[in-house]
Amino acid sequence: MSRTRASAPRRFGALRDPQARPYLFTAGLSMMGDNIEHVITYWVLWETFHSPALVGFQVISHWLPFLLLSVWFGGLAERFDCRRIITIAQALFAAVSLTWGILFLTGTLDMWEACILLVLHGCAGALWGPAEQLMIHDFAPPEELPSAVRLNATFRSLGVLAGPVVGSALLYGLGPAWGILANVLAYAPMTLLMLRTPFTGHLRSGFRRSTRVTLRETGQVLRGVAGDRVLIGMIVLTGLIAVCVGSSLQVSMPSFADALGADEGGFGYGALLFASGIGGVVGGFLLEATGLIRPTLRAAVLATVLFGLTTVIVATTSSFPLALLALVVGGVANLASATIGQAVVQLRAPVEQRGQVIGVYGMFGSGMRTGNGLTLAVLGSLVGVTGAVLAGGVALALGALLVGAATLLGGRRISGRRRG
Repeated sequence: MSRTRASAPRRFGALRDPQARPYLFTAGLSMMGDNIEHVITYWVLWETFHSPALVGFQVISHWLPFLLLSVWFGGLAERFDCRRIITIAQALFAAVSLTWGILFLTGTLDMWEACILLVLHGCAGALWGPAEQLMIHDFAPPEELPSAVRLNATFRSLGVLAGPVVGSALLYGLGPAWGILANVLAYAPMTLLMLRTPFTGHLRSGFRRSTRVTLRETGQVLRGVAGDRVLIGMIVLTGLIAVCVGSSLQVSMPSFADALGADEGGFGYGALLFASGIGGVVGGFLLEATGLIRPTLRAAVLATVLFGLTTVIVATTSSFPLALLALVVGGVANLASATIGQAVVQLRAPVEQRGQVIGVYGMFGSGMRTGNGLTLAVLGSLVGVTGAVLAGGVALALGALLVGAATLLGGRRISGRRRG
């Protein structure tokens, strides 16, 4: 299928494209549904079981499938029609929400059922990720891919930002049972789009994997791209963000709000959460409109360092306005680092391994957030929540500088040997 290719990247090119625009909006709606489910189910699970162990399992069950299965799911995206994979993932999201609703209505929820549903929800997210990214290649030509990746991440950030707001409205307006049942509708638009779009995730590249996919291929994929230092650098950077900061800022917001003395009526907590989320949304549109940041390793390193430094500020400041500003700037930096990394990985990955390399990127960027939960628990018990977040921010900034230095110096040595 032929499509008109622009001679140069267009600002907001994906939003101008009548095929790509619905994809961005429906991806944002699905991400909103993902976060609505968290809001409603986490509240019900705490009210029902009051189990700290279950709270920890909620985090682990969400990210562990990314860690264990992302590369395999990436291989599936290489082999099969991505429309079908995305449809299956959306159907699994919807089925989990539907099951929650039935169990809430009947009052028959047991903890073992909750654990199964939490794991299935995490699997749906891990399955969705690689196929969703491969589809972008059909919607955008190579010169517009960084822009399309950035806009896709921005709309997903909008979904993350809207999820808690809409989820809270459904929870208190309809109640947990009917609220979670209404959430099933959030996954319908992308499912319907997959039934009508002509793109498969393989049309532009012309490649479709023919061999069987196994769970043992993660090591092979890493060895296959080990010679590309920039690609490895991007993967390590996203892993650093996941391990050092991950979800610790969001988890620690109540503590920060209390320490800043601005949590009267929950206002401080809500404002801090909103500032963190709006940074990614505003940053995405701002970066797309200005084109200031190019998709390079140097830019990704600088953005990651800035995210680490703003995390340090949030953990140490006694000024509520400064904390808000740091969270907004950190949100912009985090989105810039993530979208640069995603674009570079997609552009540099071998066509025949693109889905699996995207899976590796997801394994490090999402799956290793499981490690962040463990790190936060251990350090938090030793030096407190604030100290743990502070240590994570410092480690992220220093680690990003080391990754950048090692990658750039290593590349110069290789170039020198070749000239010699």
